[in-house]
Amino acid sequence: QVQLVESGGGLVQPGGSLTLSCVASGSIFSIDVMGWYRQAPGKQRELVATITSGGSTHYADSVKGRFSVSRDIVKKTGYLQMNSLKPEDTAVYLCNFKGQNRLRSGYDSWGQGTQVTVSS
Repeated sequence: QVQLVESGGGLVQPGGSLTLSCVASGSIFSIDVMGWYRQAPGKQRELVATITSGGSTHYADSVKGRFSVSRDIVKKTGYLQMNSLKPEDTAVYLCNFKGQNRLRSGYDSWGQGTQVTVSS
């Protein structure tokens, strides 16, 4: 099994910055895609950013130019650097890893989420 744990959330003022981390553990052979999602009250879960094993990135229009996704393959850790934060960024942020486990079977794992609150 593959487990993910997010951290780094907290309370920040508008315009501030925050870095989220997602550490993976378990039966991991490869990580093909890492994604960051967010869920705000009364809203659908939104894809924020993704990064592939080759380093290709994609961002939602709402965060483009403000957020940056990266990963450390050796540490099996993903990151989301968030700058110029806005109140509308307030949400629970979740990470998602897709890849192959050590039996060469596919996995699709989610973390429990970390709360990000942007408020004055």
